[in-house]
Amino acid sequence: MDIRINASFLPQDDPEAALAFYRDLLGFELRKDVGYNGLRWLTVGPVDQPDTSIVLHPPGVDPGLTEDERQMIREMMAKGTYSMIVLATPDLATTFDKLQAGDAEIVQEPTDQPYGIRDCAVRDPAGNLIRIQELS
Repeated sequence: MDIRINASFLPQDDPEAALAFYRDLLGFELRKDVGYNGLRWLTVGPVDQPDTSIVLHPPGVDPGLTEDERQMIREMMAKGTYSMIVLATPDLATTFDKLQAGDAEIVQEPTDQPYGIRDCAVRDPAGNLIRIQELS
């Protein structure tokens, strides 16, 4: 089988802040900006990886969710416990310095993990945890 990851979804509650983080700070390209009923879905991804995207979506828009579930999502996003993604870079130090200079919320500075990975962690404007691993 030939199966690839095409898109991952992360919630965003402020499209302009999400663009500032993913496009302006991380350097991803904006591929789609779709509005519907006053809400926006943004598709971003690394310039050199056109087949891999992150869809930044309004939280709790699934019609199958109850209002209690929507409230739980908002509360988990506010605490930074709702969603995460792992990215990778060949130069973790430079990437971390750029994130820190760009006022990203730092969760963990670059660290050698006991399981053999060197990584750092930040939060995007919606509270999503972003772990960035150093490629070896």
